[in-house]
Amino acid sequence: MTSLLERWRDRLPITAKTPIVTLGEGATPLIRADRLARAAGLAPGSVHLKFEGTNPTGSFKDRGMTLAMSKAQEEGSRGVLCASTGNTAASAAAYAAKAGLRCVVFLPRGAVALGKLSQAIMHGAEIVEVRGNFDVALAAALRIAAERGFTVVNSSNPYRIEGQKTAAFEVAEALGRAPDFQFMPVGNAGNITAYWKGYKELGGTRPRMMGFQAAGAAPLVLGHPVKNPKTVATAIRIGDPYSRTGALAARDESKGLIGSVTDAQILAAYRFLAREEGVFCEPASAAGVAGLLKLARQGRGPRGSVVCVLTGHGLKDPETPQRFSYPKRSYSPKGDFKL
Repeated sequence: MTSLLERWRDRLPITAKTPIVTLGEGATPLIRADRLARAAGLAPGSVHLKFEGTNPTGSFKDRGMTLAMSKAQEEGSRGVLCASTGNTAASAAAYAAKAGLRCVVFLPRGAVALGKLSQAIMHGAEIVEVRGNFDVALAAALRIAAERGFTVVNSSNPYRIEGQKTAAFEVAEALGRAPDFQFMPVGNAGNITAYWKGYKELGGTRPRMMGFQAAGAAPLVLGHPVKNPKTVATAIRIGDPYSRTGALAARDESKGLIGSVTDAQILAAYRFLAREEGVFCEPASAAGVAGLLKLARQGRGPRGSVVCVLTGHGLKDPETPQRFSYPKRSYSPKGDFKL
């Protein structure tokens, strides 16, 4: 299978000297979502889900990590380091293992979903628990990486953004053009920055970029950092996004918006996608869908083609489904069981 870097080589900063560190990322599905379209008051065939949960470690982070790790190896890095709410750590650990590089991850203590922590452990990352949230972890990671000469593989690394922009190429290729609107979650804001970069490089029609943060972690909506961000959507529990400037530029240049949705709205969208579209994403992934449904209820929904980006697989966070009640029955071989 052709790697993401080989597939888009002419649009990426790689040379003949760049080793390709790949796990088969990219080429994720664009899934037609007619029940979601109906719920949003849109025509059948107008809404699609870009499901990044099918990447090797189960999230969109792999798109940027393949390039960041390839360049780190090319530059002779002594190791890689990141701060993470979970997905970046899982991806960094896997790609560092593939590259044969040391990997150190700074994680907020007690704030990383079990699926993501399990991946970092199994891929051999050296885990540093931080007494504080992601923003504290990132500040520590950036400082220590500079002191020790490690390569940072957070979205502060420009190669991460370069790799992630390829998702925009795939969306436009699958649809035959860019969508009219793109809805997506916003946490550290690197992904919305990367998509917009990709669409601009493609030229032609560009979507209005519609980013959504959790209400308890919405610094870009409030206009200032949030000291103690709170949300069930751990992947976007970030109070001071590193890529703030890129996200705001994407919003303004595309005439889009960055809004907020409550945890209840996120969980409702998360459940809707699983029950109505058969797509199991992690809670943070559903923030963009929650935003779409919120605007539709307010009579401000989009018109035209819509792509909702789902950033990670539901198995990343096995605890959250336990919040929901579900029908459960007992069976006994001696009993009279009826359906």
